[in-house]
Amino acid sequence: MTLTPRVAIVGGGLAGLHAAGLLERAGICDVVLLESRGQIGGRLLSLPAGPSAAVRGHFDLGATWVWPGMQAELGRLLVELGLDTFEQPEAGDLLVERRGSGAPLRIRGGSPEPASMRIKGGMGVLVDAIAGRLASTRLLTGHRVTRLACRSTGIDIEAVDDQGRPLALKASQVLLALPPRLAAATLDFDPALPDPLLRDWVGTATWMAPHAKYLAVYEEAFWRDAGLSGAARSELGPMVEIHDASAPGGDGALFGFIGVPAEARARVFDETLRGHCRAQLVRLFGARAAAPRAEWLKDWAADPHTATAADQRATHEHAAAPAATPQASEWRHRLYGVASEWSPHFPGYVAGAIDAAERGVTAALGGR
Repeated sequence: MTLTPRVAIVGGGLAGLHAAGLLERAGICDVVLLESRGQIGGRLLSLPAGPSAAVRGHFDLGATWVWPGMQAELGRLLVELGLDTFEQPEAGDLLVERRGSGAPLRIRGGSPEPASMRIKGGMGVLVDAIAGRLASTRLLTGHRVTRLACRSTGIDIEAVDDQGRPLALKASQVLLALPPRLAAATLDFDPALPDPLLRDWVGTATWMAPHAKYLAVYEEAFWRDAGLSGAARSELGPMVEIHDASAPGGDGALFGFIGVPAEARARVFDETLRGHCRAQLVRLFGARAAAPRAEWLKDWAADPHTATAADQRATHEHAAAPAATPQASEWRHRLYGVASEWSPHFPGYVAGAIDAAERGVTAALGGR
């Protein structure tokens, strides 16, 4: 059997879910969303995934911060969904580890402007709130799209589920809610996309794809007792940047971005890397950091649903948005990129997923 939705969405992260909701609002009810992972959310990953007696609160191992005061569409959506935000904890001093300097240096801290904000309950509540409003969209997790063929009668879509079983769809339009580089690397387009467009997609780095995060949860944010913010910068590593990840009313937590290149991380056991991270937290914050009640390590570069071979080298800037749709080919008015990297204003950010989805849906509806 071939499914025949009006619109197919490839990718079940924030952009894909928001696009589905926008289509439903516009009266497009025959939508199928295909997500290769076993769960929705994409690069928004809050743990633990369900209730846990081990920890109080949910903690983000993917995207962490939002700036709703500067990001109007996202700000309005958070209000509409009734989701609260809080300021990233910054009160207290910053610790700095430098090569050859001995003990960590203690520097008077300060809050950045504008303040980085976090969503109460973690990014997972944003995913759940948007998905919970979908009334007619068919969500198919564990389904990886492999081929898109543009024909006069529509777009033929080939997918395979996590058991290797094929699935066929035919849609009038397709929204790509996965990063441009990942789309170019994992999807077979027939006919091929225009070379300049494909080069731009391949050349657009996927935000967070080369990075890894370590997170440790404690019964309390004990570093605050010493007048520390929980923030640190390090030339020694393995984490190069550390922040307070504590949940309001919940446990204390610290998370850090690992500075070891992806190629080197791939040669080290996760437990070994976690051990080095714990040792670094002890150097910085003392013996109480040695025994977290829970810890997680997420290496996005090793995630095939996020990263490609081209993403193994870290980039520290958000890439400029490439064109989101072919302007002169059979694919025109049929194919639209809606993932965060296609946002001209906030590429790679959470707000970019909202912006790109709204732009892509508007363009798709205008081209129907």
